[in-house]
Amino acid sequence: MFQLKWWETAVIYQIYPRSFQDSNSDGIGDLKGITSRLDYIANLGVDAIWISPFFKSPQKDFGYDVSDYCDIAPEYGTLNDFKRLLSTAHSLGLKLMVDIVAAHSSDQHPYFLESRQSKRNSKSDWYHWVDPMPDGTPPTNWLSFFGGSAWSWEPRRQQYYLHNFLPSQPNFNFSNPKVLDYFEEIARFWFDIGVDGFRLDAVHTINADKPPYKNNTPNPNFVLGPLPLDQQPFFRQLHDFAQLNQPGIQEFSARMRVVSDSYDDRFLMGEVDGDNEDAMKVSKSFTEDGRLHATYNFDLLEWNGLTVDGVKQVINKAVEIFNNTGKLCFAFSNHDVPRSLSRQLAPLNIKNEHGEALQLLLLKLESCLIGSTCIFQGEELAYEDVEDIPVEAMKDPWGIEFAPIFPGRDTCRTPMVWDANLPNGGFSDANKTWLPISEKHLKKAALEKVKNDGSTYNKFAQFLSWRKKQPAFMQANKMTQLSGSERQIIFDRISDQQTLRCCFDFDSLTASFEEI
Repeated sequence: MFQLKWWETAVIYQIYPRSFQDSNSDGIGDLKGITSRLDYIANLGVDAIWISPFFKSPQKDFGYDVSDYCDIAPEYGTLNDFKRLLSTAHSLGLKLMVDIVAAHSSDQHPYFLESRQSKRNSKSDWYHWVDPMPDGTPPTNWLSFFGGSAWSWEPRRQQYYLHNFLPSQPNFNFSNPKVLDYFEEIARFWFDIGVDGFRLDAVHTINADKPPYKNNTPNPNFVLGPLPLDQQPFFRQLHDFAQLNQPGIQEFSARMRVVSDSYDDRFLMGEVDGDNEDAMKVSKSFTEDGRLHATYNFDLLEWNGLTVDGVKQVINKAVEIFNNTGKLCFAFSNHDVPRSLSRQLAPLNIKNEHGEALQLLLLKLESCLIGSTCIFQGEELAYEDVEDIPVEAMKDPWGIEFAPIFPGRDTCRTPMVWDANLPNGGFSDANKTWLPISEKHLKKAALEKVKNDGSTYNKFAQFLSWRKKQPAFMQANKMTQLSGSERQIIFDRISDQQTLRCCFDFDSLTASFEEI
C-alpha cells in the first residue's frame, strides 16, 4: 500500500517540557519526566512529539532564549537523558522533533557576549549592530513584540542591537554566512543524535537584511479593542518585508533543507506569520521547492476564536494554495495562545457543558485536513485556560509587561494533572510548582481519563486508530473546498482507493464519515 512520508500526514503532540512531568521534585517538568509519560502519548495514537526548547538558557523567555544549542538546561536534565528519551520514543513508534530557535539567541550566548564587547572581534558581525541616528535615536521605528523599541543600546560599541522580542534575545545577523554555517552545524548535531525533525521557531522574524533598514508603515486596519493584539503598540505597524518576512530569510530555509536532505526522512517545519491576511502567502514562500517541507501558521489560532464561517475561510484558503501537498500543519492550540476550548466556545455559540464534545470535534476536524496537525498537551483532556493566576505568580514576560489588561501566555502553560489524589495532581511532589496547578484541571486528571472509555482522550484515540486505516487520509493529501450549512463543515478527502465525505456539525457536535 502506498504511503506518504510520515510528516505529510502526522498528528504531532506538542510537549511544553516545563509543565509536563517533574521527575526530581523541583517543581519544574524535565526530560526524565517526559520519558516516564511516553506510553500515555503513544497510546493516544499520535505519530510524533514536538518538544518546546530544553536547551541551556537563562529562561528569561522559558527556553526561547538559548545560550547553548547543543546542550541541555540543567533543570531539564542532561544530554544522556535526552538520548534515553529519544530511544524510548522510537521504541514506541514515535518520531521526535525538537524546537530550534534560530532567529535570536540569549544575551548570555557566548557569541553575543563576545560580539557586544567591541566593533572588532571574531563575532562582531554575528548580530545586528547599527549606529544611532544623528539625534541619537534608533535607526528605525521597529517595535518589539514584548513592548518598547526593538533596538537596545550597547555602550561599549556605541551602537544599537536588534531584538524582536526581549532585549535579552538579540537577533542573529543572517546576512553573515558564518551564522548560516553555525546553524547548519547545530542541525547536524541533532540529526546525528537521531532526531526526526525540527520545528523552527518564528522563522519569519529572522533578519537577513543589511543597513540601511526600512521603517515599518502604520497598520491602517488597527482598531483599539479588548484583545491584546488590539492594544499593544507593535500591532499598530505593518512589518512584512521591513522588520519581518524579509526575502533574505529564504537562504536560511534553503541551507536547512540541504542539511535535512542529506539525512533519511527528516522533517523541517517553520513557524511563520504575516500581516493581516498574508499568512498563507508567507507559508507558500517558505515552502517553495528547495525550502522547508511545511509551515505552521496562526490562521486557526486567532486569539478570540473563529466562527464556523471563519474556520471555513481559513481552510479554503489553505486548500486553494496547498491542495495535493503536505506543506501545511494545522493547529487550534499551542503554548502561545489561549487554549482552543476557551477561545472557541463563544464564537461557535457552544455552552460550557458541551465543551468536551466541542474539543473532540475540533481535534477530529484538524486531523482530517491535508498535511499534518499539531495538538497541544492537554487538548486530549479538554483542558481550558487557567484565568485566575495572580499577577504576582505570573512568569510570562509578555504578560508581565502588559498586565493586568493582558494575562499573557501562562494561562495555557500550567502543569499537566495526572492523578487528582496526589500532591500537585501528580505533576510534582515539590512544595511549589513553577506555575500553580489548576483546580479545574484536577477534574480532568490524565491517568483517570485513560481508564474512562467515554473520555475525550479515549474517543480521540479510537478516532486516530480508525484514521490510520483510511486511504483517503494516509495515501493522499487531496481534499475539496468546504461546503455545508451555516453550522456545518463538509468536504471530501480523496485518494485513488477511497473518497471519504467528512461532515462536522456544530449543532450536534458530531463528526460523520461516509465513503462515496
